[in-house]
Amino acid sequence: MTAQQIALIGNPNTGKTCLFNALTGSYQYVGNWSGVTVEKKVGYLRNQQGTLIDLPGIYSVNPISADEAVVTDFLIQEDCASFVNIVDASQLKRNLHVTIQLLERGKNLIVGLNMIDVAKKRGAVIDSARLQETLGVPVVPIIARTEQGIDQLNQQLKKSKSTTNDVLSLYYGTIIERAIQEMEEELAPLPIKVSKRWIALQFLDGNQHVEKLLDSEENFDVFENIREKAEQKLKKEQRVASLTQHIHDTRESYIEKLVQNSVVVNTSRTNNWTEKIDSIVTNKFLGIPIFLLLMYVMFMLTFDWLGFPLSDLLDAFIAGPITFVLENTLELIGASTFIQSLILDGIVAGVGGVLVFVPQIFVLFFCLSLLEDSGYMARVTIVMDRLMQTIGLNGKSFIPLIIGFGCNVPGVMAARSIEQPKDRLVTMMMTPFMSCSARLPVYALFAGAFFASNQALVVLSLYVLGIVVALILAKFLSSTTFKEQKSLFIMELPPYRLPQWRTLWRATWEKGKGFIRKAGTYIFGGSVLIWFLSYAGPSGLAVEMDESYLAMIGGVIAPIFEPLGFGTWQASAALLTGVLAKEIVVSTMSIIYFVPEMELQSFLSDQFTPLIAYGFMAFILLYIPCLATVAAVRKETHSRKWTFLSIVYGFVSAYVLVFVIYQVGKLLGY
Repeated sequence: MTAQQIALIGNPNTGKTCLFNALTGSYQYVGNWSGVTVEKKVGYLRNQQGTLIDLPGIYSVNPISADEAVVTDFLIQEDCASFVNIVDASQLKRNLHVTIQLLERGKNLIVGLNMIDVAKKRGAVIDSARLQETLGVPVVPIIARTEQGIDQLNQQLKKSKSTTNDVLSLYYGTIIERAIQEMEEELAPLPIKVSKRWIALQFLDGNQHVEKLLDSEENFDVFENIREKAEQKLKKEQRVASLTQHIHDTRESYIEKLVQNSVVVNTSRTNNWTEKIDSIVTNKFLGIPIFLLLMYVMFMLTFDWLGFPLSDLLDAFIAGPITFVLENTLELIGASTFIQSLILDGIVAGVGGVLVFVPQIFVLFFCLSLLEDSGYMARVTIVMDRLMQTIGLNGKSFIPLIIGFGCNVPGVMAARSIEQPKDRLVTMMMTPFMSCSARLPVYALFAGAFFASNQALVVLSLYVLGIVVALILAKFLSSTTFKEQKSLFIMELPPYRLPQWRTLWRATWEKGKGFIRKAGTYIFGGSVLIWFLSYAGPSGLAVEMDESYLAMIGGVIAPIFEPLGFGTWQASAALLTGVLAKEIVVSTMSIIYFVPEMELQSFLSDQFTPLIAYGFMAFILLYIPCLATVAAVRKETHSRKWTFLSIVYGFVSAYVLVFVIYQVGKLLGY
């Protein structure tokens, strides 16, 4: 028996991914903003034969962004057994537009009425039974965050295997109904999986993906003629701006009556504390300072108050008991000098030098998850919109940049949620300049060695520096290549919520485990390669470090970095390996200098000055993106030119900026 396929669909930020986790028992990335789900995700339903697909959030079946197009293509092409339409009860009127379009498509539909607790706090009581009776499909009140109502929803999913709901047929007026009928007659012979009326209606509404579906048909000119005649007649007889406007107004009128009959609003109970907080945190004068203050507190927790002490404890454990046990075990089993050096000087020094920063990584991810789950991060896009507009973008472009603080790869991919191709492309170019978690071990190493009393402030300056360079790039592209194109900003602001500890922990773990996984794969492999290049040379094995292949490679490129202050072969070799993954910079230095991370900081103070150290961190921030990010840019832009530009612009920006920092710093006596 083939497992049935069920799709989860709805507006952005209605709790779809949270419901997906509750129904499947698996975990997907949950963030309290629009645009987190940029691809469909698949999981197995608990105790049932079936798979659940989490589709990107949409405001309409007629797509205006790349991730919405994923849903439209799915609705046209996929043979899905049924849909769960998750609706935000506190924003019922707006959310029902998608519900109506799904009912018109004609397939088993269950409405998950989510956030009923938020609606109640706002003074709205929804009669789900009456709503169910009017829509003609099951309506299940739920609270996805706490899994309330999930059992009832599961029961409806089981029933959906043997039930079919009627197709909703709104009356759009004589002109449009005649056009639909004419198109249905033309569509009748075509092997289309979904309702012919729905296809006709979407074509009249200007859905480009439906147009693409019909474009190959011989009678496509007939379809266009039907649409053109209907629009002209509608404008002439009813003074309507367009077919799209009339279709939207008809649905809006139906939804208004639906809401009036099923929702009771008690204005005396309306809770407006969200608006009161927003009046402060999104204030045009206070918004950015508040954001920077929260970032500063986050970095203080990461580097001074909590993360740094934990990293010291882990470093002492790796350098002490773990190394001691490994040394004695290797001697006991009679391991060769080569194997002992590989494990202790290569793997432990390389991988261990990065793993000691895991506590700081987890503290940072916990803080980011806290801001996301509370609803604050969505407000940051509103705050930053004023700044982003000055460079030709909008606040929504800041979402991928925020995601890029964790990892640039999902940040680049998250740009799919941006509506305009120009904004999407420029945002992808900006994202590699966001200071991801992979750079954090480098910052922690150098900031702890040279700026112990101001670590948080120094690291915050690097994060801000990355944003400033990204904004300069965006301004340049918006003023030249894309100067004729405008931006559109659509953003869903969720209510503020008290974060749940279980959600925070799972979000932190999902983000942090990727860092640990890299330590066991890329960093492990890179450490072994770097160790071998430092262990071998033209004269054989176990050579002096200065006579190794690594020293030779670093020596060739070292003169390039001489004007920046770090023209040594050691620093050059670390930068070269950092192209694979930024964490490997620390692994390389641990192997080259042959000291544990705790001693590496004091050792570096003899190799660098504070000025050179800051320049080195700034260069790590800006220069060539890691290979995974380069691959993501190539995949998302479908362009070698833009991928090459992201590499060249990064290196040139890093070189010029660090050159200025170093040369001006020297003139000032630093």
